[in-house]
Amino acid sequence: MLGKDSKIYVAGHKGLVGSAIWNNLKVRGYNNLVGKSHRELDLLDPIAVRSFFDEEKPDAVVLAAAHVGGIMANLQYRADFIYRNLQIQQNVIGESFRHDVKKLLFLGSTCIYPRMAQQPMKEEELLTNELEYTNEPYAIAKIAGLKMCESFSIQYGCNYIAVMPTNLYGPNDNFHLENSHVLPAMIRKVHLAKCLNEGDWASVRRDIDLRPIEGINGTNSDTEIIEKLAKFGIRHDSVTLWGTGSPMREFLWSEEMADASVHILLNVDFKDTYKEGQKEIRNCHINVGTGKEVSIREAAEKIIREIGFKGELKWDVTKPDGTPRKLTDVTKLHQLGWHHKIEIDEGIHRMYEWYKQGICINHLT
Repeated sequence: MLGKDSKIYVAGHKGLVGSAIWNNLKVRGYNNLVGKSHRELDLLDPIAVRSFFDEEKPDAVVLAAAHVGGIMANLQYRADFIYRNLQIQQNVIGESFRHDVKKLLFLGSTCIYPRMAQQPMKEEELLTNELEYTNEPYAIAKIAGLKMCESFSIQYGCNYIAVMPTNLYGPNDNFHLENSHVLPAMIRKVHLAKCLNEGDWASVRRDIDLRPIEGINGTNSDTEIIEKLAKFGIRHDSVTLWGTGSPMREFLWSEEMADASVHILLNVDFKDTYKEGQKEIRNCHINVGTGKEVSIREAAEKIIREIGFKGELKWDVTKPDGTPRKLTDVTKLHQLGWHHKIEIDEGIHRMYEWYKQGICINHLT
């Protein structure tokens, strides 16, 4: 059991989930937290990681750091996704073992499951069929990570647990038009299209000053900005999204993912993740999600209503859809004592309010 004075290292504490886990722990009274930015500690560097563990000697580790992105990034940078994630996991989990870390929580992704997995996806669906091609390298890295946790716990009696979150969104999300996940990308696209539709160039320029698009920022001409936004399907009268809009997706608010993660870190042990007496101990990871789903089209329509865009929603069917359906079975999670509370409509509203506030704050400062 971790006490309030236990030293907890949160790897990736500035990211979407890591920052939410950090804040959740703080609220619960865990103040002996350690976090390092990428500039301070390169998790790809085994020597630097070993030196960090030698110096800090954490009691527990939350491995929320990862190299992530959407469909386009996964397709284009396949080597980066498998190499960087395997290296991060190898370094952090390996040094956790060498330094006798009492508890480790590894964050993966539900993309570990086969493309055509039985729905909703139980933990037992792992490795039953082929993966979705677009994110196969990333998925393989995450499978390796959860198997490391499982194997160290079985062989050496470690207390390492892997959680597999569904699609996440929330504060500190990545809104990069090429490398972000589906929900933040759609929110930014629709926001920019609305600004163009209303002739609100001040808002367009504030947005791309904060997050430049392929070298284009608020100092460029109207024509240059319009051309660049059009490349990403953003026009004054329409927004074009990838695929058909038919894939079904489950979305979980990142702060709820953090709450589930901390609940598991503090209250669940490895022995609780499988049935006692199993001949073969496997699939010890835990799905974290809502158990509810919407289509990409439905999600886009909810975003358009929230933002108030009056233009047309279009679909580029020449682009890939990704996995047709990814709904998690969260029975194990519920049995371990955690349920979600925030539904998709409330989450989209919170997300857009956070996004607008971020643009205004950065403009004022």
